[in-house]
Amino acid sequence: MLNTLSIRNLAVVERVDVHFYPGFHVLTGETGAGKSIII
Repeated sequence: MLNTLSIRNLAVVERVDVHFYPGFHVLTGETGAGKSIII
């Protein structure tokens, strides 16, 4: 199971740390914010 995702300097994402816990997760944001890159 994926618990943590860390991204640095990838496309439009400068830095992001995402921690996943059991349950349902929704990723939202404006157009061009980098949602698809994280997925």
